[in-house]
Amino acid sequence: MTASSPMVLSLLLFASLTALLVLAPRTASPPLPLAVVVGDEEAPPAAAGGAAGISGGGAGVEEGPEDLALYRRVTLDAGEGAAVASKVAFMFLTNSDLTFAPLWERFFAGHADQFNVYVHADPAVRLRLPPTPSFRGRFVAAKPTRRGDPSLIAAARRLLVAALLDDPANAYFALLSQHCVPLHSFPRLYEALFPPKAAHHHRLPSYIEVLTGEPQMPARYVARGDDAMLPEVPFDRFRIGSQFFTLARRHAVLVVRERRLWRKFREPCLPESQDSCYPEEHYFPTLLDMADPAGCTRYTLTRVNWTDSFEGHPHTYSAPEVSPRLIAELRQSNSSTYEHMFARKFAPDCLGPLMAIADTVIFKD
Repeated sequence: MTASSPMVLSLLLFASLTALLVLAPRTASPPLPLAVVVGDEEAPPAAAGGAAGISGGGAGVEEGPEDLALYRRVTLDAGEGAAVASKVAFMFLTNSDLTFAPLWERFFAGHADQFNVYVHADPAVRLRLPPTPSFRGRFVAAKPTRRGDPSLIAAARRLLVAALLDDPANAYFALLSQHCVPLHSFPRLYEALFPPKAAHHHRLPSYIEVLTGEPQMPARYVARGDDAMLPEVPFDRFRIGSQFFTLARRHAVLVVRERRLWRKFREPCLPESQDSCYPEEHYFPTLLDMADPAGCTRYTLTRVNWTDSFEGHPHTYSAPEVSPRLIAELRQSNSSTYEHMFARKFAPDCLGPLMAIADTVIFKD
């Protein structure tokens, strides 16, 4: 062997390693972290916080490294989802027991391949009722939430992240509360969301209320200070709407990827403006009206009765009010072009009366 043999061997080894690196198949994305969808049914998980995250707002608004890593995964991997995305993600935002889970189970029955469930349960509240089958193991890593606080926006974003990464077939993302109930059967909802004539699901609309000119809007706009929303959100682009929406996948991805407006809406309101601080009713309609006004229906599929609201809470239906007539009234909208699919707010004692008319009224379309 000549003196140059070691150099030749080294060059051959280097060339071989280079070829392996170039020709080897790309590795798949890492599996979904267990912190996103967790199976501990007795104690829903709390999301880890971190000083490295983006600050602002209360404790439930902090975004630690784990949150930011998941947001980046959505940016890289979620996209438009599966070639034929045709599932509905039901996202429950709750700070108490899921009392109406038995009614939802009857709603879901027979359609296991067309939906997924995700639950964000405030970790400060211990749920007493054990999860029913569709809710078991579907709790996402959660942080504390508070009404009239950006923590509700953060919780909705957390639910969207989990649903986007968990199943690429999720095409619609419906945000609901523990006080929501269905007003129609699952097939009726599915037909409304995926009409046969819609050939391309990726252009399906988002069902989100988008309003302007409401009397409370000037006070809410300056709740963080006179110019706090500028320059990103001038007053003429500020919108209001229900916090409960049904977003198409492309808009769910948009919400998770978006940072510019979120940095504004996550800031706390002034102490003297707490009565005008409801960021969860402004962030989503403002963002989507700016980004894709033509892609939004401008109405929500969730009916709420504000006729006798109290301290910012809508009317809460009690058991004696539940009847076939109430269901018929809640389904109706101000337009003949659509019907409401969900309704709130129902007290826990409504479960029995609702179950009694589920098959004969609610799910009989």
